[in-house]
Amino acid sequence: MGQLIYSGIASLDGYMADRDGNFSWSEPDEEVHTFINNLERDVGTYLFGRRMYQVMSVWETLGGSGEPDVIQDYARIWQGADKVVYSTSLPAAATARTRIERTFDADAIRTLKSSTSGNISIGGPTLAAAAIGAGLVDEYQLFLNPVAVGGGLRFLPDGLTLRLEFLEERTFGNGVVYLRYRTRD
Repeated sequence: MGQLIYSGIASLDGYMADRDGNFSWSEPDEEVHTFINNLERDVGTYLFGRRMYQVMSVWETLGGSGEPDVIQDYARIWQGADKVVYSTSLPAAATARTRIERTFDADAIRTLKSSTSGNISIGGPTLAAAAIGAGLVDEYQLFLNPVAVGGGLRFLPDGLTLRLEFLEERTFGNGVVYLRYRTRD
């Protein structure tokens, strides 16, 4: 059975993007990127909302031979996985191995989880909020950056009550802290 993992890079005050939608402060350095690549190797399917998909779709062409090894590696990982994009406005997928779903269907995700042995990654706080609300997320992976942005799009939705079990932590040379938790019953 596959695990649904919500992973994201956030500011110390809990935002994935600031009030203007900017997230340039979250770009991982080589050490963090290599660690992320190793986490993502077992992902068989990515679930994205439209905005996160449009940001991530650059990996369809990024990662050529002139790019650093860590970038080439992540491009191979991303291109090798299936992608499901939840959007009412996106007319068609711009990347291979991608399908568009018009609505989020919790039962379809449950079926996907039970029919796969690989991990499923959910990207983007809006889509993740729907999966969290439906009780679908098994694990949370958070990369906290040593920056506060003062507002914007939160990693976790407002009003959430959630009990988690601590699994792992790591501090990187640039001050980023990785935290991993499992959902508790």
